[in-house]
Amino acid sequence: MFDNNRYLTCGVDNTIPVELQLFLWECVEKMPVPKDYLQVFELSAEGPMQSINHSSEEPEYSMKYLIPSDAPIMSKLYIIDDGDHSTMLLADEY
Repeated sequence: MFDNNRYLTCGVDNTIPVELQLFLWECVEKMPVPKDYLQVFELSAEGPMQSINHSSEEPEYSMKYLIPSDAPIMSKLYIIDDGDHSTMLLADEY
């Protein structure tokens, strides 16, 4: 799972910096197996830091990351794997 073709929506491409997109993909790569088909990322600001809350339901998983940022993003994203490809999308594009 998540070892296949990767895609992102126009919304992600237009609002999420490439460096942050790559970081989110890496978060999924480094998490323990098995992985849920739906990964949830809640982005917020914590002072001058980008806060990233990564979670999934089955099996239950939760991790928080803080990375330096000049302009933290406030958004919710999903990465969904359907077996053939993985797609990163904004929650309002679901």
